[in-house]
Amino acid sequence: MALSGMRGLSVFISDIRNCQNKEAERLRVDKELGNIRTRFKNEKGLTPYEKKKYVWKMLYIYMLGYDVDFGHMEAVSLISAPKYPEKQVGYIVTSCLLNENHDFLRLAINTVRNDIIGRNETFQCLALTLVGNIGGREFAESLAPDVQKLLISSSCRPLVRKKAALCLLRLFRKNPDVVNVDGWSDRMAQLLDERDFGVLTSSMSLLVALVASNHEAYWSCLPKCVKVLERLARNQDIPQEYTYYGIPSPWLQVKTMRALQYFPTIEDPSTRRSLFEVLQRILMGTDVVKNVNKNNASHAVLFEALALVMHLDAEKEMMSQCVALLGKFIAVREPNIRYLGLENMTRMLMVTDVQDIIKRHQAQIITSLKDPDISIRRRALDLLYGMCDVSNAKDIVEELLQYLSTAEFVMREELSLKIAILAEKFAPDLSWYVDVILQLIDKAGDFVSDDIWFRVVQFVTNNEDLQPYAALKAREYLDKPAIHETMVKVSAYILGEYSHLLARRPGCSPKEIFSLIHEKLPTVSTSTIPILLSTYAKILMHTQPPDPELQNQIWTIFRKYESCIDAEIQQRAVEYLELSKKGAALMDVLAEMPKFPERQSSLIKKAEDTEADTAEQSAIKLRTQQQTSNALVVTDQRPANGSPPVNHLGLVKVPSMTVDRNSADQGEIEPNGTLTVVDPQPPSAPSPDVLGDLLGPLAIEGPQPAATQPAHNLGCGVGVAPNAEDALALATVEEQTATVQPIGNIAERFLALCLKDSGILYEDPYIQIGIKADWRAHHGRLVLFLGNKNTSPLVSVQALILPPSHLRLELSLVPETIPPRAQVQCPLEVVNLRPSRDVAVLDFSYKFGTHLVNVKLRLPAILNKFFQPISISVEEFFPQWRSLSGPPLKLQEVVRGVRPMSLPEMANLLNSLRLMVCPGLDPNANNLVVSTTFYSESTRAMLCLVRIETDPADRTQLRMTVASGDPTLTFELKEFIKEQLVIVPTTPTTAGPPLPPQTQPTPTPPAESDPGALLAGLL
Repeated sequence: MALSGMRGLSVFISDIRNCQNKEAERLRVDKELGNIRTRFKNEKGLTPYEKKKYVWKMLYIYMLGYDVDFGHMEAVSLISAPKYPEKQVGYIVTSCLLNENHDFLRLAINTVRNDIIGRNETFQCLALTLVGNIGGREFAESLAPDVQKLLISSSCRPLVRKKAALCLLRLFRKNPDVVNVDGWSDRMAQLLDERDFGVLTSSMSLLVALVASNHEAYWSCLPKCVKVLERLARNQDIPQEYTYYGIPSPWLQVKTMRALQYFPTIEDPSTRRSLFEVLQRILMGTDVVKNVNKNNASHAVLFEALALVMHLDAEKEMMSQCVALLGKFIAVREPNIRYLGLENMTRMLMVTDVQDIIKRHQAQIITSLKDPDISIRRRALDLLYGMCDVSNAKDIVEELLQYLSTAEFVMREELSLKIAILAEKFAPDLSWYVDVILQLIDKAGDFVSDDIWFRVVQFVTNNEDLQPYAALKAREYLDKPAIHETMVKVSAYILGEYSHLLARRPGCSPKEIFSLIHEKLPTVSTSTIPILLSTYAKILMHTQPPDPELQNQIWTIFRKYESCIDAEIQQRAVEYLELSKKGAALMDVLAEMPKFPERQSSLIKKAEDTEADTAEQSAIKLRTQQQTSNALVVTDQRPANGSPPVNHLGLVKVPSMTVDRNSADQGEIEPNGTLTVVDPQPPSAPSPDVLGDLLGPLAIEGPQPAATQPAHNLGCGVGVAPNAEDALALATVEEQTATVQPIGNIAERFLALCLKDSGILYEDPYIQIGIKADWRAHHGRLVLFLGNKNTSPLVSVQALILPPSHLRLELSLVPETIPPRAQVQCPLEVVNLRPSRDVAVLDFSYKFGTHLVNVKLRLPAILNKFFQPISISVEEFFPQWRSLSGPPLKLQEVVRGVRPMSLPEMANLLNSLRLMVCPGLDPNANNLVVSTTFYSESTRAMLCLVRIETDPADRTQLRMTVASGDPTLTFELKEFIKEQLVIVPTTPTTAGPPLPPQTQPTPTPPAESDPGALLAGLL
């Protein structure tokens, strides 16, 4: 930025740099903005020099992070200035301050076009740079033909043509129709003959975008791309300025190979041969050197060449060469190169002919599991999982089991699932499979899902030869003093069914088996006790004639649980006690479970469904499930009251161990004895459901209710604390010791601010804290208004933000003293990094006389603030809904304990949360379909779709389906909406004792009042 002769700008920049703190800087900026605004009002008296100076100052202030919401017209008007200094300022400031949708840009289109078609190359470059940076659809429609003429013009200098290529790329991305395929494909091929490397590189960027959209129209460019690669590989006629550490234009090489990957095949033998010669030269000429910059450039070219080799399905010899090269890379010290080597070796597994070659590097890949970098360990795990087959399954699974003991918690769930799948797919014999699964449960029980032990039970049930071995191994694990509850479940089930097969072995009598299992009863949770009761009944059934001592022991247990509060435990205890009195007839009633029908493994199906789900997402879900929740939602499939629940889909859960063998083919028999059958006569005939085929089976996800833990959740979003003490604290803080009581209910104030953008956050006899917020995409700006309500100052004022990990917060300086009857404003900048329901907390304290007041206040920077409601049509909705199929992108849950409300009331609530209800999408009038767009730094704009199915006969329950393109967002949005529907309203708290006349608070203003004027009556 040239500042010569612009003394006022230089002085302003010096003043800003000399400011001692943020507050002083803000005051100086406000003063300058006021001066600029005043001068712009009298624009007729401004010279071009002065206008240029003030516009430069505006840009500098904008670069400091302050809002500049005026002066845009002055900046745009400088574009039409006849002299370069003013025109340059106009172009630079316009491209920085305005976006493609700004109204003022329309005023500049004609001026920009005149500069593009003019003969002044400097003005052409300025105009092309502006359009390339912020050009939208209107620019594309108006200027694309002129930009194309510049690009193919033989009279323009390379500098202008290079900018024209990049400008046309921007316009094509905004509106692909601006490039006519029929007339442009030949021109594009001619551009690839360009000798100037700047124009050629820019044209190749344009070609990558064109062939990604429609490769069929650009076949004539394919041999030209190969010739470009040949020219680069042989280092023919490459200018020195385009050679980077001895590598001829690595950027152009990468772009060219990327363009070739959009063509499905190369039919011409000579072209294919030439390309493979170039790729061979790249593979042979790449090695690891000490210079980091050269390494980065050469490896960028190399890995793009590897991707092209895999795309073209090259000969096995070249594939072997690629694997050998990657084998070197996974053994070097540089972690980035090791990571890329493992990642590309995993991609090469798609080529079946090289799997045997990759196996040669198995030892080095296993070594990578011990790498300090978790990203490398993940890639090594993925590679081992992909390269496993029958020949190496034992070695790989043993290594993974050893690694399981030292692996991070965030990897253990994914690791456990992969071990279980490999053991099932490649087991040389079933006894080895049983050994692996039992070891897995023993080492990582917390991370082993029920699907895993269900599956091993299915294998044991269906293979008679395996049953004695499985029972013996289960008996061995029960000998351990401490085992995981999942191991208790699987051991108890197997021994209940097959312990009689071990009767002749020492230590395996019915009484000894019973004693071993019964020792574990005090250590298990309520959900496991029904399985143990079933095991006791099975042991009695197999002990014929009955052992009186053993029978009395088991009967005593049954009688103990006859009055259990848990309905299922009570039901089983009563039924088993009565059944066990039938003597020999018990053999028929409690016969062995029938064989399971052959069907696809639920583990493999789960792996396929969650293929895109990363280990980080799994860890997020696990942590969420471990947190307590104050949501009144039943998410367990097992009935809470023992009676088989019936929903409107006609699914019935029958909690009984007595299952007719003939019914096994009518449903899914789970190892806990629960049979899911379809009621042939549903309670009511559902109305025609267009979305029914898209929703699929009911899939319940989310945290399980923990009855033994307190129902208090910090990260519960907008959830209101259920009692007055929580309402005062608003966060997990020590008990309030101050005698100063707040005025009004703080929790209700917070809830109100979650639905609107201005209002009062907190008020007591001495201070009032108001908030005014503005939310744009994933950015937010809150202003805290701290108002002293008294005639004495508030001292020792401190404000500290306790941010959650998903928000980046920056609070401006808060003054230590607030003068009497004064109000100060403290801006707070918020950036949303990723979806989460955690809440930021304001730790605020001050001193008034002898009172030291400290409160922790939740800030309304919550999930729905980063929503942008969007209306969606039928034609747009259904393709999006179908594309998001199944967990983790689409989750479904039955929500119970919903606040009874009418359908219009629910629609109004959702709309107030920035979730737009779209009428007419669902044919069922009792259902709602909702759409919104979520913004965060990690997801950018992400479409979210929600379907809510209500039951007119019971407004306290509903079924909700949530879908988005991000697994974490889907889960967090589902839980957020659920919290709003089951929220418990608080009872308003009292305001405390009467206040002295001089400190009597003013009445609370209405909700829609401006916080900036909250203390207007006092001031």
